[in-house]
Amino acid sequence: MRIIGGQYRRRVLKFPDSEGLRPTPDRVRETLFNWLGQQLDGKHCLDLFAGSGALGFEAASRGATKVVMVEHAAKALVALQANAEMLADPPALEIRRADALQYLLSTKMNFDLIFLDPPFNKGWLDRLEPLLSRVSKDDAVLYVEAEKSLDRLGVWQTTRRGRAGEVHFHLMQREQLET
Repeated sequence: MRIIGGQYRRRVLKFPDSEGLRPTPDRVRETLFNWLGQQLDGKHCLDLFAGSGALGFEAASRGATKVVMVEHAAKALVALQANAEMLADPPALEIRRADALQYLLSTKMNFDLIFLDPPFNKGWLDRLEPLLSRVSKDDAVLYVEAEKSLDRLGVWQTTRRGRAGEVHFHLMQREQLET
């Protein structure tokens, strides 16, 4: 898998074969970063189920000020660290071994952009949703990959969506309350 844009464009990332690991395909990442804008300068990003690191490394390549990649699986974590070293340890990157729920409960950081690509059919999105507002800035954006199309996730409303094979991907923002 390769980084498709920004400073590390064309660099190849290596990751282990692992059950449930679904790296976000090039064309989906291309669509996502067309939606977001090509540069993420000044943004703080959270890649909560980092896996292959495709989304987090792409964000770092595109100028994000901070990218926290959270992964629980040891094999994937080793690959994330090796890929970061191959990129000369970008200062924007922070790789953490943690459970997603525990990370959301313990972090003091707030993020502009949160990537959520949890294992499918395990109820992760419903468990994570109540904690997302705690770690997101008021104008934050969520990118969510899921096994089905989503109109909303709690207070987060889908603004853009797409599908690649069995994966439904969504860009979400907090719904605006009428005043």
